[in-house]
Formats: sequence, structure tokens, C-alpha cells
Amino acid sequence: MLKIKLARIGKKAQPQYHVVVIEDRTKSGTDHVEEIGYYNPLSKDKELRIDMKSYNSWLAKGARPTDTVRSLALRLSKVTK
Repeated sequence: MLKIKLARIGKKAQPQYHVVVIEDRTKSGTDHVEEIGYYNPLSKDKELRIDMKSYNSWLAKGARPTDTVRSLALRLSKVTK
């Protein structure tokens, strides 16, 4: 099963994340199917970019987002409306 997860990048104590589509049982730092976004929780405006077209496409194909990714996508969709 495919999941939409956050894959951590960045230095120690400076987390940044890629939003990726990945096989359920693999680690977040390994090879992913597609990178669909970016999240930086430490920037002033908590920089968040998710390609909603790809996100919705993967949901239609059966990929399941983690709770965190789901809440970030909801936050982004509220801002863009």
C-alpha cells in the first residue's frame, strides 16, 4: 500500500521535510515514488507547498496520507480558498 508521508531532510535541530509518496513499509528516507511537496516548520510563515493536483491524484489511486500530512493539506486548502 502507498502512503503519503513526511520525509525529513535538513540538519540537526533544523528539520525540513519533503512530502513524498512511498511504499507503506519502507523508511521515509529511502527511495520514494514521487515528491509532491515541501514543509519547513521553522520558517516565520511555516513554509508549506503541496502540489494539490498530484496529492488528489494519489488519493484517487488509493494512497493514504498520514495524519500529519492530512492536517497540513487541509490547512493549505483552507488558505488557498
